[in-house]
Amino acid sequence: MIGIDIVNISRIQKMIDRFGTKATKRFLNKKERALAKKTQTLAGFWAAKEAASKALGTGIGKECSFKDIKISKTKLGQPKIKYKKHIREKYNIKNSFLSIAHDGNFAIAVVVTQRV
Repeated sequence: MIGIDIVNISRIQKMIDRFGTKATKRFLNKKERALAKKTQTLAGFWAAKEAASKALGTGIGKECSFKDIKISKTKLGQPKIKYKKHIREKYNIKNSFLSIAHDGNFAIAVVVTQRV
């Protein structure tokens, strides 16, 4: 399955300006917040989690929340994505792949999931 999302980076900046760290705690765990020091990275992570939920066919909501999706990076900076165990089991996910890009005032992410 494939999911894609695009977000205006200024939208994420406005959310941070208004709510501060409370905003990032809404959609990122502690390790993800440590990785995302720039607004464009935060926007990329937002788009990645939205794309991951779309790859499941659910979108962010009751079936799959922001916190059910974890983003990390390899030593070379490649983004990695993983669903929590209960999501992987429920949707028979074998592997997941993530690509994030930024250009101008936009961040875009594509997620591909392989099912068993």
